[in-house]
Amino acid sequence: MFKPKKFSIDNLSLQEFDQDAEFIPLLSSEDEEEMNKESVPETLPILPLRNMVLFPGVVIPITAGRDRSIKLLQDANKKGIAIGVVAQKNEEIEEPSFEDLHKTGVVAKILKTFKMPDGNTTVIIQGKKRFEMGEIVTEQPFITAIANDVPDVRPVKEDVEFRAIIEKIKELALEIIKESPNIPTEASFAIKNIESDSFLVNFVSSNMNLKVEEKQKILEINDLKERALETLRFMNIERQKLELKNDIQSKVQTDINKQQREYFLHQQMKTIQDELGGGVSSHQEVDEMRQRAKKKKWDDKVKEHFEKELAKMQRMNPQVAEYSIQRNYLDLILDLPWNVFSKDNFDLKRAMKILDRDHYGLEEVKKRIIEYLAVLKLRNDMKSPILCLYGPPGVGKTSLGKSVAEALGREYVRISLGGLRDEAEIRGHRKTYIGAMPGRIIQSIKKAKTSNPVFVLDEIDKLSNSHNGDPSSAMLEVLDPEQNSAFYDNFLEMGFDLSKVMFIATSNSLNTIQPALRDRMEIINVTGYTIEEKVEIGKQHLLPKQLKEHGLDKSHLKIAKPQIEKVVEGYTRESGVRSLDKQLAKMVRYAAKSIAMEEEYDLKVTNETVIKVLGAPKMERDKYENNDVAGVVTGLAWTRVGGDILFIESILSKGKGNLTITGNIGKVMKESATIAMEYIKANADELGIDSSIFNNYNVHIHVPEGATPKDGPSAGVTMLTSLVSLFTQRKVKKSLAMTGEITLRGKVLPVGGIKEKILAAKRARIKEILLCEQNRRDIEEINADYLKGLTFHYVSDMSNVLELALTKQKVKNAKKLS
Repeated sequence: MFKPKKFSIDNLSLQEFDQDAEFIPLLSSEDEEEMNKESVPETLPILPLRNMVLFPGVVIPITAGRDRSIKLLQDANKKGIAIGVVAQKNEEIEEPSFEDLHKTGVVAKILKTFKMPDGNTTVIIQGKKRFEMGEIVTEQPFITAIANDVPDVRPVKEDVEFRAIIEKIKELALEIIKESPNIPTEASFAIKNIESDSFLVNFVSSNMNLKVEEKQKILEINDLKERALETLRFMNIERQKLELKNDIQSKVQTDINKQQREYFLHQQMKTIQDELGGGVSSHQEVDEMRQRAKKKKWDDKVKEHFEKELAKMQRMNPQVAEYSIQRNYLDLILDLPWNVFSKDNFDLKRAMKILDRDHYGLEEVKKRIIEYLAVLKLRNDMKSPILCLYGPPGVGKTSLGKSVAEALGREYVRISLGGLRDEAEIRGHRKTYIGAMPGRIIQSIKKAKTSNPVFVLDEIDKLSNSHNGDPSSAMLEVLDPEQNSAFYDNFLEMGFDLSKVMFIATSNSLNTIQPALRDRMEIINVTGYTIEEKVEIGKQHLLPKQLKEHGLDKSHLKIAKPQIEKVVEGYTRESGVRSLDKQLAKMVRYAAKSIAMEEEYDLKVTNETVIKVLGAPKMERDKYENNDVAGVVTGLAWTRVGGDILFIESILSKGKGNLTITGNIGKVMKESATIAMEYIKANADELGIDSSIFNNYNVHIHVPEGATPKDGPSAGVTMLTSLVSLFTQRKVKKSLAMTGEITLRGKVLPVGGIKEKILAAKRARIKEILLCEQNRRDIEEINADYLKGLTFHYVSDMSNVLELALTKQKVKNAKKLS
């Protein structure tokens, strides 16, 4: 009774009935008397109700969806006439005819009309008087029938029995409202304030939980006393049901134990979810997770933690936000490969073939990988090393990881660390944060589905930091073999074993890597390629790859080694092969365009074709510039993209002995120039230089390509040689380059990046190179094939450098310095 219900007059449901809504008037005796005096119209438009019965005096909202019903309501509202509301015999009939309707209905008045956004019409109507349908008048556009008045037979005022029935109805109604948890207590005020006896009976009958047939039976009773008795009978049944339900619920709450209570609640939730059509219920998810957990190879500690978190999810309401976070967390635990390892392939010959097939050169790296495999094959329990491939871009550091994974038979995972500034990207977020997720390490392990993949950490030197923490510090635990056996992720909240993962980091520079992080890695220097190596890489790897990517094969374009060498020398100036790859792609596109447009083209590429497609050679400035001017020396420099040659020029001008340095050079190079100048002043007599020159001439040192920043101590010997050549007017030997640091005592110190510098010298057609004696070991580590055509002079003192670098005779038109 009084429980909010949904009604409909057609295929759309009515709005819920609210007992204390503002539009529900409480009919007074005077209102009822006025209403009874109103006459029933001779004919009425008939509005069929699908699953409810309207009673006199009662106000209800209805929503019409059928065209006939909408037309009827619009017409009646426009004309301001009453309508006849009649219940259908069978609520499933979509378009009821005259025979499908009950004969007794209620004359109703439209109080309010609303146009809904979905196109339906919602109206609020109030029942007035009962009537009985006579003959049908029209069927289109809606049913119209003759209406006959059906008056109520009312008991006399002195009828004590009727008064007792009315009082009992009020009493039972108040009890039902009090005992039922679904009925708001405000409904009791409505019952208490009803003055009219007939409206009380109609109001209670309208809101009882009865079938349409039962309500229609009550409506058809003419005698008000009999109608009140029938209503009272149904109310007694309703109260008894309510008492029985409350009694059973009380006994169940007292008797069932904790396990039975949980089962009962789960069954209720299952029923509700099935009724709502919500798909997989929460208890089904829990059962599925429990079944998946049985197949996991985790230890007791992880199992205990999982069971604890699963029980926590069972106690959660599926509608709260924390439920989805908990479910994602348990899914992560189940998806992680706990103690799942791929089997390593220890066929070292096969591994070597794969490495040679995918990468030309890189002998030291391949040697280290094979050493690792050999030790792992013998012990089978060695902790994976942390390798760091250090070298310029485009030399194959990243792609090497794929080859290693294939050689080992492991899964391959790669993450890029460039520009990463948030520590949570490594360690994950705590579950309490909105949008929390595990770190990229755990996510990648989950993706790999094994606990021992080959894991490439790309661009580890480009890790940054911000107010969100220092990711490089978070990487310490990942890359420390003594700690990563229990790597702690903030989201996972447990340790995960990373000790079997083979980490391979790549880096272009070691200077920006945190020292503690660098200490945990084994640095393997991946130097640049010689011209010969680049030609082989272009022929064996890059050209076939580009042909395939452009939908061609080797029959469509042929580039011989001399032409590839011309591309390398004239259009690339890097240590790697990335620029070479781009230039070869242009050549392939030239062939692809010609084929697509059915034009003639050179199937076999010549030097003229290379110039035609790529334009004039752009890298001629890398060649050695021979000249007869004193003070010009060729130096060797290391850059992040490999080695390069460096020209240092010096010139004298009348002045007071000032030293000026230009060329966008750094502080260290300026200091090298100052050291060289002071050394020359201190040893002027031994060098055959008149010391008066220093007071009468200004010295200007310039390093060309001023737009490029340059710094480092390697230009020390080059600057000193340039100044001595300038002061003595003795020219520097042809095809000679040098590198090394100097001291005020004239000592030559070793420098780094030797292989890159040697490769740059070969590209520039240098024949002789001056190096520090201590750099001899670096030359001995380089493949002898790369050193063909080069002569090395090892020095330890500046006097040796000047003796080897400067010719005896002065340059033509030498300046007279005094």
